[in-house]
Amino acid sequence: MTESLEISNLSLLLSTLLLVMAILIDYKEKLGLGNDILVAGVRAVIQLFIIGYVLSFVFQIDNTLVTLIMVLFIVFNASFNAHKRSEGIDQSFTISITSIGVGTALALGILVFSGAIDWTPSQIVPITGMIASNAMTTIGVVYRTLHTQFRDRRQQVLEKLALGADKKQASMTIVRESIKTGMAPSIDRTKTVGLVSLPGMMSGLMFAGVDPTEAIRYQIVVMFMLIAVTAISSFIASYMTYRSFYNDSIQLTI
Repeated sequence: MTESLEISNLSLLLSTLLLVMAILIDYKEKLGLGNDILVAGVRAVIQLFIIGYVLSFVFQIDNTLVTLIMVLFIVFNASFNAHKRSEGIDQSFTISITSIGVGTALALGILVFSGAIDWTPSQIVPITGMIASNAMTTIGVVYRTLHTQFRDRRQQVLEKLALGADKKQASMTIVRESIKTGMAPSIDRTKTVGLVSLPGMMSGLMFAGVDPTEAIRYQIVVMFMLIAVTAISSFIASYMTYRSFYNDSIQLTI
């Protein structure tokens, strides 16, 4: 069984044909994403090799402080990448790190306090990665939705302001829409888990020899955790961001 899982250098090299296919589609359709795809592929390879060795070291020393540093490192990187997708929103890094940080802290706190996981790097670091990556994607969606909604509903917002509404009242419909849009992917994933997508964590645990019932329990915890985190992150990000679309005179800046 071990031999069947080994990937030779040739197999790894041939797998790059998949990346080439994506680049060819980009070239044919003139999407302008060729460089991004190539850079993403190269970065993924380099980053995975680096983080693989780093995680091996972190797992071996099993130190509480080092584990906390890894958690903060993951949250910081997720926040920075979400900030880059903000399309110029003021204080977007502060908004991103607050949203992801609060969501991550609450989720990890509940999981550790309930005994679902222990504060060990082999459990905390992968879970933090799942939390932060989902929150990062959610916040990116929230930023795009807010931009689109404020642009498309500009006249509607202006009419509300003209009738005496404050920033919050004029923006509530847009804020709710951004939260709903940010949460939608996690809700859809949860609805179709086991029917469309096969959960990686559950499959991995079962493959490692864990009892199927225990693997299912862990996957349920993870799915519920991700819904909660996307809800918290999209809520915080939406309410912190909508104000940046107004100036001090309560006028739209978009």
